[in-house]
Order: sequence, then structure tokens, then C-alpha cells
Amino acid sequence: MIKKIVTLSVFFMCLFTIAQNKEVLSSKKNSSVFIVENPNYELSPYTGMTKQHWKDAAMYLLEGAFSYIHTLDDPMKFPKQPGKSYPHNEDRVPTEKLEGLCRTLFVASPILKENPDLVINNINVADYYRYQIGKLIDPKSKSYIVPRAKNGGPSQNLVEFGALALSMLVNPEVLWEPLPHDQKDELARIMLSYGDGPTVDSNWKFFNIFVLSFFKEHGYKVNEELLVKYLNKSLTHYRGNGWYNDSPAYDYYSMWAFQMYGMVWSQYFGDQHYPEIAKQFKSNFNGLKDNYPYMFSKDGKMIMYGRSISYRTGSIVPFPLMGFQNDENVNYGWMRRISSGVIKQFFTHPDFMNDNVPTLGFYGAFEPAVQNYSCRGSVYWMGKAFFGLLVPDDSPFWTAKENNGAWDDELKKDKVYNKFQGKSEVLITDYPNIGASEIRAWCHEKVKDDWQKFRSTENYNRLSYSSAFPWQADGEHGEVAMNYVIKNKQNKWEAFRLYTFKKFKEGIYYRDVVLETDENIKFNLADIPLANGILRVDKNNSDQPISMRLGHYALPKLDKEITKTIKKVKGYEVTIIDNGIYQLAMIPLLGWRNSEVVTAKGLHPESDESYVINVICEENGKSKKSNIYATLMLWKKSGEKWKSKELVPVKSITSTTKEDIVTIIFRNGESKEVKFD
Repeated sequence: MIKKIVTLSVFFMCLFTIAQNKEVLSSKKNSSVFIVENPNYELSPYTGMTKQHWKDAAMYLLEGAFSYIHTLDDPMKFPKQPGKSYPHNEDRVPTEKLEGLCRTLFVASPILKENPDLVINNINVADYYRYQIGKLIDPKSKSYIVPRAKNGGPSQNLVEFGALALSMLVNPEVLWEPLPHDQKDELARIMLSYGDGPTVDSNWKFFNIFVLSFFKEHGYKVNEELLVKYLNKSLTHYRGNGWYNDSPAYDYYSMWAFQMYGMVWSQYFGDQHYPEIAKQFKSNFNGLKDNYPYMFSKDGKMIMYGRSISYRTGSIVPFPLMGFQNDENVNYGWMRRISSGVIKQFFTHPDFMNDNVPTLGFYGAFEPAVQNYSCRGSVYWMGKAFFGLLVPDDSPFWTAKENNGAWDDELKKDKVYNKFQGKSEVLITDYPNIGASEIRAWCHEKVKDDWQKFRSTENYNRLSYSSAFPWQADGEHGEVAMNYVIKNKQNKWEAFRLYTFKKFKEGIYYRDVVLETDENIKFNLADIPLANGILRVDKNNSDQPISMRLGHYALPKLDKEITKTIKKVKGYEVTIIDNGIYQLAMIPLLGWRNSEVVTAKGLHPESDESYVINVICEENGKSKKSNIYATLMLWKKSGEKWKSKELVPVKSITSTTKEDIVTIIFRNGESKEVKFD
């Protein structure tokens, strides 16, 4: 009997231990992703998220960061991600700590404004930041930042001090006013040494602007002439429709830098001190309202595009800042649906967090998307999204019912919609059939001139970028997605990157392109967005035979094997791949010799293994019938059946003798003329 009791006791103890372990494992698993607790589907039928859930999301980031903080002396220094990110030596560690401090403060500052007594990991958060700010000006501290040398140029210290000034500008009650007078003076001396100095001719001017503006606001003598100069020069970057040029690129910096900085600066400083300049920034801000929302998918996903993509949610900050204006012409329910969708896109992804810190990548760590100016703490630039919490509770941004905006009442199925952005030459395209968005924009940077190695890369040089299909990096063996690669004189595959925009006319986006290492290899390019994909009509103007490949978007291998189907439709070879979420089809119409499904390892941001369809041509110098290369690059959601007229919507394609005009007749009776100038 005793033996049975002991056995039963051991049994129940084992069950209890197993249950405890399961609970612990479940807790650990849940702690790695953000969970929307008590979702409000009445107010937010698509995401369930309210302003409180935004605060929860901010706390999710802060709690991860503060898991490394056990005393006030602990710096915001996080595990280095292997690869090109810094630091690679001890000299950069003080700047690394400065980034971690100032960028996590983007998240903390709006939270502390409402809850100055916030405690995380047994640390009073306000005390921590004030204490660490004091360390920046203490020569005995390892976190000390030396003033800019008399002839010193712009540096990362300027960037972070600009960020610090921004957070203090919106929340001086917690971050500035409690500081001792001598600390304030020393902080002013060191920060102004950077702010009152040279900058980079880009969004960097705002770092100087915020330092100078903050200390002017608090009674310090500043170089107002330089402040006004940088403000006016920043305004010269504006190109219309919400887009600023970041010397020379167009990317999310137009939004999380120029537009966000302009609005916050105006709201907290400019309206009072420089009302005419503030008026211009706000006018430029209004320009994005009819365009930028269309750059996000129907379910609120952002496009992987441009450098610093690991900042992710920073892309949404203009949407909540619209709440400062109470503009009756803005669909605030749509703006919040997009914004909350992007937060969930990343915060609920299992690969987003590693070591309680967001990865440098898009979802998980992804080295091809990392720039050498980033450290692990750089990712908290995404915290700019939470400056939206400064918008009052009764703003329509928070009170309007979530909706899908244009996707419900404007963008119709079986159609395609283009929004050309004028002077910026950016094209935004929306595809209602799969609810995806797409962008085409500037890229013209030589590798030999690209000392930071990002403007000439896949971050910018793809033919287009999609919210449904994140870009895949190029492989050494010619693996390519959404671009051409050419076999160059060194017998290496080289991607196109030197594009020159020509025009957007009658639904066709025209560019010319030349190979960097051989200016005699050159093409005219024409992109024709269709309801289910893209028709490419490109003219090869090269003076020599070339070997080349053109890739479709790539599909990551997810929970199931990727299937491949090859069949003949109306005389054309059709290749289809399907990963269980999407299916992609590629159909060479003219010029190409054959198609191939290429597998890749370590080149895709969503999965270690991926597949892409390439069309291939190896010219042999013999006379060709045509220099026109026409290709259909199509897509559908997995499980949907293809109709023959969807796979081959082109009835005929012909060109003039000089091949400067290509006429396309579609099976639905419509036609287009591609006119190469």
C-alpha cells in the first residue's frame, strides 16, 4: 500500500512538473512574440488593436531592452549580430551605447509622458534615462561622449544627440526639467558642439535642427542663423506628393525622417518660433495623404524596400501624426488599420525578436539587408512609430472604426491601379486581386562609388518591390529575383543598377539601364502592371552577344514543399511555383531561350530555402529575329485556379522594323503600344 502511495505521489509530482514545464515553455514562447490581449474587434475589426494595445506594443519593446538593465549603471548594449554591423572594435562601443540609449528612448519618451513612474525589471525607467544622460557628460564614465573637435565633421554622435533632443523636446517634464543645473549646462555644451556644426546634405540636417531648437526653447543661446539655414535647406529636398529626396534616394526616410521630423518639429517648436517654416512643413506633410497609404497592402503590410529596413515600424509614423490635424478629409480608420497591421506584421512574427531584441533584418536576421552603420541597438529607430501615442486619446486616429479604405471602395478586383508621384518619379501600384502593393523608384549608384555598399545593392536595384514578395539577394551563380543579371567581362553575374527614368505614360513605366562595367550593354525597359502581375517588354540595345537571366519574385519555403508545374498554354511554356501561400507564374513571350526554377540557400529574408523562376538567354552572335524580350510575371494566391486567358492574356505582340514601337493586343480586346524614345 505504501509502495502504491509513493508510486502515485511520484506520478502526480511528475505530472505537476510536466505541467509546470509546459507552462514555463509556453510562457517563454509567448514572451518571444507580441500578443494582443483583450482585442477590441468592435472598434478595430481587422487588428483588434486600440491605443492601449499600442502602449502594450511599446512596452513589449521596452521590456525586452530592459531585460539587460539590472542597475542604473547598465548600458543599453545588446548582443552583437554576426556580420557587418558594428562595433568591430572597442572604439565604437561608446557610440553603440549612445544609440541604444537614445533610440530606446523613442519608445520610452511617449510612455513616460503619461506614466513618469514607470518601472520595468525593478528599474525606474525615468531615473534610468536621466542617470544615463548624466553619464554622457561625465568624463569619468565609459559612456562619455567627447565634444565635437573644432574642425570635426558630422558623425553618428550627431545623429544620436539629434534623437535625444527630439525625445526631450516632446517630454521635457520627465527628461530635462529634473536634471541638475550643472548637468543641463554641460549637456548643452556637448550637444551644441555637434548641433552647431556641419552636417550631411540629407535628412541629417534635422539632427542639428532638433539640438538647436531644443536648447533655444530652454533659454540657451544658439546659432539661429544656422538653424534657419538647415530648415530652409531641408525644405528644398521636397519633390511633391509627400516625397522628399534623401540625396539621392527615395525610400522610407522621406516618411520616418523628413515628414515625421517636420510635423513633430512644427507641433512642438516651429508653430511658436518659426510659423512660416512650420506652415511649409505641414503643407508638405499634407501631400502624402493621398499617396503614401497606397504603398501598404490591404492587410497592412509594408514593402521591404530601401536601406535601414530593420527600422520597420518607423514607416507608419506619419499616419498617427495625421491625428494632430483632425483633417475631415482623412480616413483615420484606414490610417490606423495600416499602422496596427504593420505593428502586427513584425511584432507577432516568431523570428522578429532574438535575445529579447529585434533582429537586424526584416523578419529574422538577414545580413544582405544590414548596413555597416548599424549596431544591434539601431533597430529601435522603429520606436518612432510610438510618437503616435502623443496624439490625444480623443483624436479620430484612435476613435474612428478600422476599415480597409481604398481597398474596399476604390480598388476593384480584376483591375490594376497606378499612382505616379510626379517629380520623384516613384510609381506605386496596387493589385486588388491579391491585396498587394508595389513600388518602383530611383536607383543609379555604381558599386565603385558606393563606399557604404547599400545604394547599389538589392536594397534599391530591383525592378520593383512588393508587399507580398520581399526581395531576395542575388547569388554568385546567377540566382536572381526581380532583376536582370548579365555575365560580364570578368565572367561574373552582374545585376543592373544604373537606371535612368524616362517617362510614365498610358500605364507603362519606362526606364533605360546600362551595365556598370560595360556601357555598351544597355536596355530600354518597359513595365506594364496587369491585374495579376507584370508584362515586361524590354529592348536589348547592346552591341555584342550577352548571356543573361531575368528573375521573377522569389518564394520562400515555409510549412510545405514548393511545387513546380510546367505546361503549355496557347503555344507558350508556362512555369508555375507554389509555396502554399502564393503561386508565381512566368511565361517568356519573345526573345528568351528557356525557363528554369532556381533554388537558393540563405538569400531570402523569410526562409533559408527559396525558389525563383528565371528566364535565360545565351546569345551566340548569330543574327536574331528581334531584340525585344517580352515576359509575363504573374501571381495568384495558392489554391486559386488559373484560367488560360489569365496565364496568357496576350493575343499578339509585334514591333516595327526599328523595334522602337511594340504593339500588344490582349485577349480581352484591349491594346497597348510600347514606345521607346
